[in-house]
Amino acid sequence: MARVAVIGGGVSGLGTALMLGRRGHAVTLFEQDARQAGEDPDRDFFHWDRPRIPQAVQPHSFLAPVRTVLRTETPDVYADLLARGAREYHDFDWFGEHPPYRAGDEDLVTLRTRRIVLEAALTAAVRRERTVEVRRGGRVHALAIEEGRPPRVTGVQVGTQTHRADLVVDAAGRRSPVPAWLIAAGCRPPVVDSHRARIAYLCRWYRLRADGPRDPGRVKTGSAAPFALAGVFPSDNDVFAVNLVLSTGDPTRAALVDPAVFEAAARRFPATAAWLGLAPEPQSAVLPMAGLDNRWTALADDAGPVVTGLVNAGDSLIHTNPTSGHGAALGLRAAQYIAAHAERIAADPAGYHTWTAQAFRPWFDGQVTADRANGERLAEGAPPSDRRAAALAACAFDDPVVMRARAEVRHLVRPARDAYGTDEVDRRVTAWLAAHPEFSPAHDGPTRDQWDALIPG
Repeated sequence: MARVAVIGGGVSGLGTALMLGRRGHAVTLFEQDARQAGEDPDRDFFHWDRPRIPQAVQPHSFLAPVRTVLRTETPDVYADLLARGAREYHDFDWFGEHPPYRAGDEDLVTLRTRRIVLEAALTAAVRRERTVEVRRGGRVHALAIEEGRPPRVTGVQVGTQTHRADLVVDAAGRRSPVPAWLIAAGCRPPVVDSHRARIAYLCRWYRLRADGPRDPGRVKTGSAAPFALAGVFPSDNDVFAVNLVLSTGDPTRAALVDPAVFEAAARRFPATAAWLGLAPEPQSAVLPMAGLDNRWTALADDAGPVVTGLVNAGDSLIHTNPTSGHGAALGLRAAQYIAAHAERIAADPAGYHTWTAQAFRPWFDGQVTADRANGERLAEGAPPSDRRAAALAACAFDDPVVMRARAEVRHLVRPARDAYGTDEVDRRVTAWLAAHPEFSPAHDGPTRDQWDALIPG
C-alpha cells in the first residue's frame, strides 16, 4: 500500500483522499483553510469567505459522473448527500412519462444541489475514515524533490517539516502553486494550454417561501438574448439560483450587481421570470465572477512525465468555465482512477497522463471551441443563423430520442458528433422541422433596446 499526500481539500481532494483511504492506502490531506463544511449548509454557503475559490458560491448542477462515481465508490456519501437535501433530476423528467428504456438511461441524472452540500457529505465521510488524516490550517509551501531523470517528488514541505509520500496528488485547484514549484526546482515545465473565456457570470440566490408555490411547472431552465443568457439552477433545501451570463466587454455588466437592476433584467427572460414569479425570498447579494479561462495543465511533455511521484487532478489538471459544469464530474472521475491505480501511478505516472489526455482532453477542447463561439456571439449580439442546429436544440424538448442525445452530451457520456450524428437523430430532427415549417432561429429574451432601458443612465 502507498503513502499518499493530497494537496487541497476541495471536492477533488476530498474525493481522492476518501477513495484512496478506502482501498487501504495511508493518506494525509493538507488544506490551508482551517474551516470545513459542516452541518449547516446555509451558514457555510452564505457566510464563509473563500476568495481562492470564487466558484464555490456560484450555481452548480452536478452531472451524471458525480452520481455514478459516488454510488460506485462511496454509496454512504451518496445517501448522505440526498439526506442533506440534494435532489435527483432525470433529463426525461421533462416529459413526465419516461420513454421506453435503453441501456444507459439510468445514468442520465443531474444532482441539484449547492457545492457546499457535496463538500459537507465528503468531509463527514473523510472524518470517519481511519486511514485518512486531515491537516487543516497547514499550508504546503514546497515539494520535496530528489534528483533524477526525471526528478522524483518524495513528499511535501509544511513549515519546517517534510512529510514523506510515495505519491503526491495536486488537488489545489485552478490557482495551484505546484507548477511554479516544479519550475523553481529546475524540472521541465508543465505543459499549460490556457484560453481566456470572455464571459462574465452574475448570480443571486433565492429561497422558495414555505407557504408559497414550490415550482413554476413545465418551464425550461434556460433562456437567451443575442447578447446574454439567463438560467435557473434549482437546488437543495428549497433554494435556487438565478444566473445571467454576458460578455466581459458588455457596458452594462457593472450595473447588474445592483439587485434591483439584476432582478429587472432577469424578469425579461421567460425561464428566470417564471421562478421569480413564485415570490421567493432573496438569500444573497448579486455575486459576480469573471476573469475565467479554460486551462489544461499536463505534468508530462513529449519526453514523458516531467516528474514522477506526482500527479494532478481536478481543477489543477483541467478547469473549464462553469457553463457546462464539468469540474466536479471530471475531478471525481480522476479521483476514482487514481485510487484504483495508486501503486502503479506512484511507480510511473505515464499511464495516468495518457488516460487523462484520452478521457478528458476532448471535453476540454470542446469547451474551448464553444466558449470562443459564445464569447463572439455575446459580444456581437448576433442572432442565431444555423436553422438546423437551432431546431436540434428545440426538438429535444419535444422528442425523447433527441433529448437522450442531448443528455448524453451534457453528462459527458458521448461527444456531440457521436450522440447527434446518428441516422435516428437526423430523422427525428428532419421530421420535427417538417412539422414546424414556420420555425426559424430566434431568442426568447429581451432585445438590446429593452435591456438597455433597464440600466440606469
